[in-house]
Amino acid sequence: MKLGPIAALLGLSLIACPLLYIFVGPALDAEQLATLRILLIIMGSSVLYCFVVGELTGNNSQMDKLWSLLPIAYTWVIAVRGGMAPRLVLMATLATLWGARLTFNFARKGAYKLRFWEGEEDYRWAVLRAKKEFQPHWKWMLFNLFFISLYQNALVLLITFPALVAMGAPAPLGWVDGLAAVLTAGFVAYETLADEQQWRFQSRKWAMIREGRKLEDLPAPYNLGFNTTGLWGISRHPNYFAEQGTWISFYLFSIAAGCGLFNWSAAGALLLVVLFLGSSAFGEEISSGKYPAYARYQKEVARFWPGRRFKS
Repeated sequence: MKLGPIAALLGLSLIACPLLYIFVGPALDAEQLATLRILLIIMGSSVLYCFVVGELTGNNSQMDKLWSLLPIAYTWVIAVRGGMAPRLVLMATLATLWGARLTFNFARKGAYKLRFWEGEEDYRWAVLRAKKEFQPHWKWMLFNLFFISLYQNALVLLITFPALVAMGAPAPLGWVDGLAAVLTAGFVAYETLADEQQWRFQSRKWAMIREGRKLEDLPAPYNLGFNTTGLWGISRHPNYFAEQGTWISFYLFSIAAGCGLFNWSAAGALLLVVLFLGSSAFGEEISSGKYPAYARYQKEVARFWPGRRFKS
């Protein structure tokens, strides 16, 4: 992963988001702006925490642990300040359902400890830190500040902005709200299934390895090293597919509220798609170097959208 593309992504985001607000409605009223200030205070505190704790401990998964919790806080702040309007309560409830699922998945991987700054770090951060582009450490420190801490925190806030724009819209609940709710809940269920299949596969694989067996001697499909069962046999990243679908569906609530077919709160969902393109590419770079059959898996199975099943 090069510094150039990351810098370009940050620059594009900083330019695109204000322009979308200026040129694509709706404008925020006084109550929405006051709510936004509260959300920005929460976000700023999280940025500071993630950067400082990440630097002091060398564990850069601080934002990973907050990723599933912050949207819950943001949407309920919006719901409360919006007078607990039915649409806002529905959106906050769905965000809570999403967050509870993801928090559970993080927790069983060892992400949360009583010493809150500890916990299992995402293995990709260690791989990224070791790259020559991030040597000496001051380069990594800047990456930690601007991408891991600031950009990711801003993105997590952005994906909840459909609730903020819906806060100022008087339209009653309708069929588009129902569609948005069904799709959002459906994608959450899809991601839950994908994560459960991955957890069972990896748990079984590592249990056999800890028994002293070599990867190539394991029974199929464990000997491949990567999961090709269930949803993972028809999509290389079914969890990412569902994550993107969740927040794109969440955006539909802003349309239901009467904010137009396209409004500036779409920025979060769009940037999330861009993030997962980069994140999946980096993860696959690592997997390709570890597992010989992964290149064939890439050729036969779509990255996100479910399609042809892998023939192991």
